[in-house]
Amino acid sequence: MPLAVDVISDVICPWCWVGKRRLEKAVAAVAGTHEVVVRWHPFQLNPNIPPGGVERRAYRAAKFGSWERSLERDARLAAVGAEEGIDFAFEKVARTPNTLAAHRLIRLAGGHGVQDAVVEALFRAYFTEGRDVGDRGTLLDVAAGAGLGRDPAEAELDSEDGLRAIRAEEGEARRVGVGGVPFFVINGELALSGAQPPDAFLAAFDQVSRAVTGAARPGTCPVGPGREPAC
Repeated sequence: MPLAVDVISDVICPWCWVGKRRLEKAVAAVAGTHEVVVRWHPFQLNPNIPPGGVERRAYRAAKFGSWERSLERDARLAAVGAEEGIDFAFEKVARTPNTLAAHRLIRLAGGHGVQDAVVEALFRAYFTEGRDVGDRGTLLDVAAGAGLGRDPAEAELDSEDGLRAIRAEEGEARRVGVGGVPFFVINGELALSGAQPPDAFLAAFDQVSRAVTGAARPGTCPVGPGREPAC
């Protein structure tokens, strides 16, 4: 049975990369039973950050009350990431960027068949290599390395059409109640919030494929009219 997984995420959300890895494990587990298509959609955790970004240490200290608390959170996430094969190198990250341009390239990559590769490359560039994924030159280099042509990527960043599309898509996500990421919608019928374990995805795949309408597994909820989560 074909399954579509719509993932709402941000490229500077470490839990989104963890969620991607766990989803990939679930997709691999149903290979031969389900054909799963994953589509990525934009959500800016920090839409008000200026285009040039902000210094990460100052931003995180203000957000969590102190730099020490930020380091504690980073350490816990690094341990979770290691379990999923992710090398979080938070000490390399100097700036917290505005991610609007990154989302524009992810959207473009969807039309070129390299969306997953671009998403993965952006996560790796930011969290493992400490690169500024709000910088235009960095974005173009990362996208080109992931198989997205540099010329179409430059044209996208210079286009007003792509910008309007991203803002409309993110606005719709917020309108239907998405307040945090990662957020997953399966076949437009079932929603999962957060970096769920692979078993949660497998249960959701099974529920959708069997058209079950009863109580959902914890962490999932039916999608109501207009694709709003019903919980």
